[in-house]
Amino acid sequence: MMQSFEGFNAYGKDMMDTGLKSFASLSKGMQAIAVEATEYSKKSFENGSAAVEKMVAAKSPEKALEVQADYAKQAYESFVAEMTKVGEMYADLAKDVYQPFEAAIAKSK
Repeated sequence: MMQSFEGFNAYGKDMMDTGLKSFASLSKGMQAIAVEATEYSKKSFENGSAAVEKMVAAKSPEKALEVQADYAKQAYESFVAEMTKVGEMYADLAKDVYQPFEAAIAKSK
């Protein structure tokens, strides 16, 4: 009876350690995603502000429309690239968070 209690206690400790490792990975990954989102927002704002300045300084409506079209194309391409990058970050995060549990499950078999 005592041996099973000690085994259960060790199993509980292992699962707690696994949970803490998983939570640490989650915290680190979410922080990296937040930093990436902040940097993208800052860069996007700066690019938008520069485009507005160029449109205001344009000598003709045609030139202003050209600047706006160039900005729209660049903003779309930048957004797609950023969302691809963030999607990959989330996929890596899921793998990192699950990895400690995967090892614990393999060890318990």
